Amino acid sequence: MRFPKGHRVPALRRPRGTRGVHSLRGKLTLANVALLALGIVAATCVSVMGMRYYLLDQIDAEMIKTRESLTSSRITLRQIDSLSVLGFVHERLVPQETDQESAPDSIFAALDSRGEPVGILGFEPTEAQRSLADATGDPRALASDPEPHDITVQGASYRATGTRLADGTYILLASSADPLHKGVGKAVKLDLTIGTLLLALLACLTMFSVRRRMRPLEDMVETSSAIAEGDLTRRVPSSHHPTQEVEQLRLALNSMLHQVESAYRTREHSAAQLRRFVADASHELRTPLSAIRGYLQLYDKGMLSDPAERKRAWERVLAETDRMGRLVDELLTLARLDQQPELRFRNVDVSRLVREAAEDLRVQQPERPVALGADGSLLVRADESGLRQVLGNLLGNVRTHTPAEVPVRLGVEREDGVVRLCVADEGPGLCPEDAARIFDRFFRAGGGAGSGLGMAIVQGVVQAHGGEVAVRTAPGEGLAVTVTLPAGSAS
Repeated sequence: MRFPKGHRVPALRRPRGTRGVHSLRGKLTLANVALLALGIVAATCVSVMGMRYYLLDQIDAEMIKTRESLTSSRITLRQIDSLSVLGFVHERLVPQETDQESAPDSIFAALDSRGEPVGILGFEPTEAQRSLADATGDPRALASDPEPHDITVQGASYRATGTRLADGTYILLASSADPLHKGVGKAVKLDLTIGTLLLALLACLTMFSVRRRMRPLEDMVETSSAIAEGDLTRRVPSSHHPTQEVEQLRLALNSMLHQVESAYRTREHSAAQLRRFVADASHELRTPLSAIRGYLQLYDKGMLSDPAERKRAWERVLAETDRMGRLVDELLTLARLDQQPELRFRNVDVSRLVREAAEDLRVQQPERPVALGADGSLLVRADESGLRQVLGNLLGNVRTHTPAEVPVRLGVEREDGVVRLCVADEGPGLCPEDAARIFDRFFRAGGGAGSGLGMAIVQGVVQAHGGEVAVRTAPGEGLAVTVTLPAGSAS
């Protein structure tokens, strides 16, 4: 369905090609990447701090063990000199001279009570040992503290501790922390490299996943754009792997679009019916008014000098006035039915109404055969005046559109909780085209007599009762109209 010509609708921007951080796709990607980045930073900090404390604990434990072994043995510096058989002391406690560019892994230094470095095993204090003594300052503070300290010797980081021997000599132990810092630095670089790769991978996966998940939303925007351009039959297609929320939104949107299309079709149909109704009503009212105006002009000009002619003109004016009055009454009836009036429901004997309608028809057309199938009493909950009008209009059509000798059959019965009232004749019947328009207002098959509102009133009254009207006809097979009232109307 398309909007009528000249109808302007606002243009919607298409979502294809929408990119950038301001789009929902970009914001979701940035949010995921930011959350993962925070997680990586937090995990890296925790792991680096844990690794640093673990390695420092190992270095400190080894130094404390060595310090405690020297303290518990109550050994003196002279005794250390006399233990020449312990070659490992010379190799482990006295470092060899190294290049000036590289710092030793460990430093063992002896200080006298004044804090000056002294030789061990006949070796003079090395530059590293002197630097350790200078970096330490007062050895008593270091010896009295049970935990090692961070110091800097020759620009390198060390962990240092000390102890006091039995002869008053102070022994300083220092172990290099550079391997620890280098290891931590490498671990940080590795974590950052892996984290950057993970962030890049997450950004790509998020963009792909969001694009896939947002495809139904883009389809909804495209569908809305197509509907705004006039294609009311467009619907949002179902995706291959929809999420529950998006699928619910799609179903709700399609249901809403179906309601919009139905409302638009109903409005167009109602507008077309109103235009046709106004045109037909104008035509039907113009005919009697023209006739009345013509006779009044003849009378005004004195052209009706003969009393017989004046009487005939007067009768024609009265007839056209009655016709116009009936037409206005039927239009008012249809208008009230369109407003869904409150009917006066009460128990009504339908069989009695059918028998009375049959008697009226016999009086009006004594020569017409009338078959009646309405014995006994059949009560329904309905508006009596409305049912009388239905029967009157149906039998009025029979009198108007069929010869007087054509039989007619009236019947009423209850079946499966519903009440069916049938009026059938054996007249010429209707072709399928006329049968399809039999309930249209001002429709007269073959241009016959009548206002063309009778069947429209029948349908309106029956629908006000919650029932249905069905027509069965064919050329040469007569016309049968069946009125069905719902089970809720019967009692």
